[in-house]
Amino acid sequence: MTDELIVDCQLRSGLELFAHTWDPLVIVALRGEPLRRRVLKNAIGGVSDKVLTESLHRLLANGLVARRSFAEAPPRVEYALTPLGRTLLEGPLLALGHWLEGHAEELLAAQEASEAG
Repeated sequence: MTDELIVDCQLRSGLELFAHTWDPLVIVALRGEPLRRRVLKNAIGGVSDKVLTESLHRLLANGLVARRSFAEAPPRVEYALTPLGRTLLEGPLLALGHWLEGHAEELLAAQEASEAG
């Protein structure tokens, strides 16, 4: 079973969701109500406009985030998790969060030790 998963396209597609650093952070930032781009950018912190745009395009293309435009002046656009995006948030990302609660210090210590040499 494990050998089948290693070469499986579905597994690669799933792992791709975590290959881009900012994508999971965008998903977590959208966990509540829909957000406008400016509010989303501020909620994440440290993300450039270019990188946020790329992340939103990937998440939209994967069906994890929805974009809603309002016919107003000035134009308003909001982003929200789709039901599929919510399952990623409440499944693997929540599990990762629980794992980090118990292991973040060990992880950071190992990274620092590796950088030190």
